[in-house]
Amino acid sequence: MSDALREFFTTDIGLLSLFTISFVIVMASFIYRFVKRHMNDKPEA
Repeated sequence: MSDALREFFTTDIGLLSLFTISFVIVMASFIYRFVKRHMNDKPEA
């Protein structure tokens, strides 16, 4: 297990995967908060 974690945090492809996973989580939380905030808004026209 430690070999996998070492590879995940030290190799280029592991760091790219970590960045991608982090970006997807941040993007999903932003979209969730945006939709939650605007769910009850009335349409303008």
